Amino acid sequence: MSAEIIDGKAFAAALRARIAEQVATFTKQAGRAPGLAVVLVGDDPASAVYVRNKAKACAAVGMAGSEHRLPADTAPETLLALIADLNADAAIDGILVQMPLPPQIDAWAVILAIDPAKDVDGLHPLNAGLLAAGHPGFVPCTPQGCLMLLKDRLGSLAGRDAVVIGRSNLVGKPIAQLLLAENATVTLAHSRTRDLASIVHRADIVVAAVGRAELVRGEWIKPGAVVIDVGINRGDHGLVGDVDFAGAASVASAITPVPGGVGPMTIACLLRNTLIAAGQRAGVAIDAEAL
Repeated sequence: MSAEIIDGKAFAAALRARIAEQVATFTKQAGRAPGLAVVLVGDDPASAVYVRNKAKACAAVGMAGSEHRLPADTAPETLLALIADLNADAAIDGILVQMPLPPQIDAWAVILAIDPAKDVDGLHPLNAGLLAAGHPGFVPCTPQGCLMLLKDRLGSLAGRDAVVIGRSNLVGKPIAQLLLAENATVTLAHSRTRDLASIVHRADIVVAAVGRAELVRGEWIKPGAVVIDVGINRGDHGLVGDVDFAGAASVASAITPVPGGVGPMTIACLLRNTLIAAGQRAGVAIDAEAL
């Protein structure tokens, strides 16, 4: 068996095209473009690349993107004051503070400071609680992208056995909640799970988001399973995921590559969340089901 490659880059491009159509409609009705503010504290090279990519993506779909760069030694109160200003800015619909933050800044305090109605990263406890309770709210972008790729490949996820490896608030916990909402049977595993290989081997769906290069071996994968690899790890030969790609691809029915799988979906879903937030704030109807 040779797995089909799940092309997240192509899927994200199609999603961005649909978003651009609705952004144009929103802009005409609201008299302004949806606004996304991205805040970067410090000079982490990877974070700087992400911020640039987000700015380019905003411009490509007709959104108004703004960048706010602060030095690495920024005091916590300075960052919180900026967030308060962005919360009060009527032209800003979404606020994203790029993680990680310098050690003097409490990331949880920053998350709590963001208006939940502008929390397009889906990390505020109000939005996390809405997701856990099965109510509409903003969902973290990477899990949302994973779910889209899975449903595009499999259709209904009802009754399927899914294993999520990783328990972060950014990916592991929310993707488990999303899969539960789709009526999958979900096991949330992690780096300390006993006999992880046998747990993974029974799964129809494997989502690897543990942050360890090629932790999931090919022989762990059930023949015909669909594998979503969220990991991005820098190895001796470039970027690799949390899954042994070659080994898993020999037995899975479909698998996301690294790079080019989940990554492009994250920014596309950020734009999606921002558009939905803009519609809610401006009273303009957004067809979220079409996105």
